[in-house]
Amino acid sequence: MVLTRRIIPCLDIKDGRVVKGTNFLGLRDAGDPVELAERYNEQGADEVVFLDITASKENRGMIIDVIGRAADRLFLPLTVGGGIRTLEDIKRTLRAGADKVSMNTSAVENPSLIADGAHAFGTQCIVVAIDVRRNMESNPDATPVLLKDGTSCWYEVVTYGGSKPTGIDAVKWAQEAEKQGAGEILLTSMETDGTKDGFDIPITSRISETVGIPVIASGGVGTFEHFYEGFEYGKADAALAASVFHYGEMTVADVKKYLSGKNIPIRPPLRL
Repeated sequence: MVLTRRIIPCLDIKDGRVVKGTNFLGLRDAGDPVELAERYNEQGADEVVFLDITASKENRGMIIDVIGRAADRLFLPLTVGGGIRTLEDIKRTLRAGADKVSMNTSAVENPSLIADGAHAFGTQCIVVAIDVRRNMESNPDATPVLLKDGTSCWYEVVTYGGSKPTGIDAVKWAQEAEKQGAGEILLTSMETDGTKDGFDIPITSRISETVGIPVIASGGVGTFEHFYEGFEYGKADAALAASVFHYGEMTVADVKKYLSGKNIPIRPPLRL
């Protein structure tokens, strides 16, 4: 059975508005999250992700009101992340209308939250978001990853919106997240985020080949080819993008039409 690949618009939310930056910095406004999500719903997106990107850093609560508005008006799966620290947070988010929750900082600091959430609500509800950056320093305990230029590095997990290095090896953490009960992994590379130079293929493929759960590639889409590369070379199960959709550079339907022509199995868009 050939599994279809998913196209997922991501809405980074700050103060109730969608924002987008480069390398996690230089944020600019991109609109109302529910209005944008409705647009992607109409274009045939497979899912939508809402990430409250400063919730952990600023120690703020979740955007329950936005989730509720979106759930009332969307007809596709909704994943919500940011500020989810406890089992009660997971429960509140799912009750507000989310289909899945995404955890990054809280999962790293308390891995048992993954297991507790999976046990209480099912693994299909639990997404572990892993933000990573390349580390060129020698680390015999880390997993070496070969880059395109022939050099080798390891990828370090970062938390709190990319502001805190953890010293944790990304490949090993992905394996641990799966072991704890994560249903899928949302992988974002700080090197490529917002650059429009394409996904970070070396780490995407390495983690995709290492774990047995779906991996969502995130960070760096600028062209149709980048989606293809994420699936073909990154071995990802889903591709997530933000600014190319938010600013009208391409539509989800455009992407699906392109990928269909490249023989990538996708769900047909609602409108071509």
